[in-house]
Amino acid sequence: MNVMAQDVVGTRAVRIKHPDKLYIGGAWVAPAGGGSIDVISAHSEAVIATVAEASPSDMDAAVTAARAAFDEGDWPRLSPEERGAALGRLHEALQKREPELVGAWIDGIGALATVAPFVIGGGMFTLRYYADLAATFPFVVPQDPADGIGEAMVVREPVGVAVAIAPWNNPFGIMISKVGGALLAGCTVIMKPAPETPLEAYIIAEAAEEAGIPPGVVNLVPAGREAADHLVRNPGVDKVSLTGSTIAGKRVAQVCGERLARYTLELGGKSAAVVMADADLESAAKILTQTIIMSAGQVCASLSRVIVTREAHDHLVELIRGEMDKVRVGSPLDPDAQLGPVAMERQRTRIEEYIGIGRAEGATLVHGGGRPTHLPKGWYVEPALFTGVTCSMRIAREEIFGPVLSVLSFADEEEAIRIANDSDFGLFGAVFTADRDTALRIARRMRTGTVCHNAFRFDPYLPFGGFKQSGVGREGGIEGVMAYTELKSILLDGPGAGA
Repeated sequence: MNVMAQDVVGTRAVRIKHPDKLYIGGAWVAPAGGGSIDVISAHSEAVIATVAEASPSDMDAAVTAARAAFDEGDWPRLSPEERGAALGRLHEALQKREPELVGAWIDGIGALATVAPFVIGGGMFTLRYYADLAATFPFVVPQDPADGIGEAMVVREPVGVAVAIAPWNNPFGIMISKVGGALLAGCTVIMKPAPETPLEAYIIAEAAEEAGIPPGVVNLVPAGREAADHLVRNPGVDKVSLTGSTIAGKRVAQVCGERLARYTLELGGKSAAVVMADADLESAAKILTQTIIMSAGQVCASLSRVIVTREAHDHLVELIRGEMDKVRVGSPLDPDAQLGPVAMERQRTRIEEYIGIGRAEGATLVHGGGRPTHLPKGWYVEPALFTGVTCSMRIAREEIFGPVLSVLSFADEEEAIRIANDSDFGLFGAVFTADRDTALRIARRMRTGTVCHNAFRFDPYLPFGGFKQSGVGREGGIEGVMAYTELKSILLDGPGAGA
């Protein structure tokens, strides 16, 4: 049986071989409960696919398969180079499916057809990076023993069975980053994609099968919250990596904490952009506008708080409003569109509720916030710009996850840093200034996981994650593999074989 998403301009249709099955232990199996999940297009509101839904008993089966592959199989005992070669084959298999990955993301959450290939390409780059990292990753580090007897070494070994829970906003890039890091470390993996966007994980599972990844090393169980909670609770799971909401992260931390299972959490954000008096305001306005409309504002790292010096406040607001006036809201298939729909009807409802909250709290809506009249179908919302925002307002404190930008002002650098840090979150940030030393000074004092200078940039070579309620641990870079390892110290008596 094949399931085909709607044809997308410039791509092939998405073709999943076994949409009514789960991938467990190297086999495509029917879900025990017979459940299914409909995948809805964000721009046409049509059902584009129906896939299997895992039940708690399916979760147990996936853990059993992953446990056997780890405890009894060859995967953790392969050399890093052998695992890297397998990741290379996975990369090759996925390369052939890139147009389908692009199409799945466009139809799944309304990602722009002009942007989707670059984001999918970023996920492919991360996988290739992990495949190549196998040759140099420090799995074994010799040490000089303090007592001078024999030899010592610190080794990194795989943590075990890892559950990878990815969100709906970037389902391929985030899932493949988790899978790539875990597999290179020697873990076995259970993929639990968001029920709204499971197609990308199906493509990864099919590619893993094609690449010859051993049975049980990669498993796929799409499901909702109840079954996912059962999976996280399973004592056979050694590590959970979740990208999602702070509420979901707290739940995972609580469950894992009960049995001291390892976890990495990449959660919400309310990221600040500090704009100094010497900044290039026209450039800043363009960057801040493009950032808040990226993926319709559904990016955890979005710079959703602009903190600008009072002397530049009015000018910057006018420049941002002018940039927002130019934004073309349209179908993701429109090559001229700059802002597509948000992913779900409930997401648009949430955004509209926050726009109402902002006005009720006394902020001034100076641009947008409505539904574009020329797009009667699909979950579209115009980019919104608020001024007169204070730190106590909910629109300045809570993650909206939509194209809503709040502007606050400061009198001096100390106040700018205080406002930037006056948040429960600490995921991302930026400093706009002509002076590099100022940028570095402020960046060092911002309590956030990543800070950019005059830009909004991601670097897959660097660790990504947050302070405070934005998460625990890091993904990406070498740290993205370390997160799936345990440290072991070994002390050997006498000289080595090569002495």
